[in-house]
Amino acid sequence: MTKGYICLVLHAHLPFVRHPQDPHRLEENWYYQAVSESFLPLLRMLRTLREDGIPLKLALSVSPTLCAMMGDELLQDRFEQYLRNQILLGEKEVKRADDAAQRELAAGYLENYRKSLGEYTEHYKGSLIRGLRELKKAGDLEIITTGASYSFMPLFESYPQANRAQIEAAVISHYRYFDDSPRGFWLPECGYYPGLECFLKREGFNYFFTSSNGFLNADVKPPYGVYTPVKTPCGIHAFGLDAAAMRDVTASPGGYLTDFSYRDFQRDIAFERNEAYLGYFVYKPGIRVNTGYKYYAKRTDEGGARLYDPRMAAKKASDHGENFLYKRLLQAERLQPLMNRPPLSVCVFDAGLFGRWWFEGPLWLESVIRRLHGREDLQLITPGEYLKLYPENPVSVPDFSSWGNMGYAQVWLNGSNHWIYRHLHKAIERLTEMVEKYPHESGLKEWVLNQAAREVILSQASDWPFIMQEGFAVPYAEQRVREHLYNFNRIYEDLCRNTVDTEWLTRLEKQNNCFPDLNYRIFKRH
Repeated sequence: MTKGYICLVLHAHLPFVRHPQDPHRLEENWYYQAVSESFLPLLRMLRTLREDGIPLKLALSVSPTLCAMMGDELLQDRFEQYLRNQILLGEKEVKRADDAAQRELAAGYLENYRKSLGEYTEHYKGSLIRGLRELKKAGDLEIITTGASYSFMPLFESYPQANRAQIEAAVISHYRYFDDSPRGFWLPECGYYPGLECFLKREGFNYFFTSSNGFLNADVKPPYGVYTPVKTPCGIHAFGLDAAAMRDVTASPGGYLTDFSYRDFQRDIAFERNEAYLGYFVYKPGIRVNTGYKYYAKRTDEGGARLYDPRMAAKKASDHGENFLYKRLLQAERLQPLMNRPPLSVCVFDAGLFGRWWFEGPLWLESVIRRLHGREDLQLITPGEYLKLYPENPVSVPDFSSWGNMGYAQVWLNGSNHWIYRHLHKAIERLTEMVEKYPHESGLKEWVLNQAAREVILSQASDWPFIMQEGFAVPYAEQRVREHLYNFNRIYEDLCRNTVDTEWLTRLEKQNNCFPDLNYRIFKRH
């Protein structure tokens, strides 16, 4: 008898960081590290489970900007070279290892990078989209989407055409890469305000996710809390996140990933070797990036460096997977007598957590999925499967919320970043004005207007105000907002003068080449 359901959701996103004019750009490294340390290991783990006959039953949100980078030939070639540089560094590390234990670790990393290069070039032919499509076609993944450039939508509530454009462009992008229309939507940063769901319903979505505080502060309090979805009046379902279950994994201190057996992400040879030795991993004198070669475990309360033991860490990941399911079963047994159905625990994690920030994360996830296979008391289920099983749910409208610090908007609107919004809002007003002025353009003018819309959408990425608030890479984040706004305003002013700099626009289109199917009319005011 089923006592409870577990819905595991991973969301994969990166801002659009593509710089064709610079063959060795520091910020592109964000993408290379995410693919190398998270996305490739996750795909490898999912393929292994499928080959073992274990159904995955996962939901995966892949952002349109990440899809654009995965499908870009320039970044594909550069990432292949990145892996080859990892291998060259690994060969040097095996030779210079201080002792047998460190040599074994270095050899393990080296073998992993060689395996990744083989998978990337031979199995995926340079595109991870191929791997995602393969798993989706086999019925193993429920792939959903998110906002086109991952904008924090509540801060654009006064400009509904901008939020509709983010959603519509995401649907078009998803169809381009996965040949179907998505049924689920991951609200960027879980940013929600009442009424936003109607735009999702208009584009054919069946469900979205919202934070627990927005769920529990709904206009009509959900009778079973976050343990069943609610149906909004416009007919789309909202799933509330199980914050308690997610804290078991990510809380600091106390979450699984903080265990002292796990690898220390911070300590990397990039900051222990000289620059000549590191080579590719030094971007400028004094500017180094993580190499992935890390030899130490997390420091204990007593301090002191300890060599990382991958066997001990793997055992701990398995134990934590078992403990996670033990807690979910206890939770389900407490809740079931109070409900008219088995409770649902919705656990959402950033895909970049697994492998990159938490090296053993893929092992933990694999342990959870394997342990659930064949169980009757706890079952893994996707959001789409759950709604087929339980189509009727309480009617309610969640409250304004996010999953950021304090649960609202202060991460994306504060003293460090508030200045951007008056410019972003003005760009939306100007683009809407151009849509009304040129409603039926084709040819050259349509091409120009499409690029204008592309720049506006890219300028709205929530990554840039987040980075400004966090205080890392702030000049780059500010530069990106200013560049996209400059590009748009230059196009706007040229159109007002009835002139077009086609040479400049051609270069701009080649640089910011995401959303190739975008049409400027999606910014039409309704």
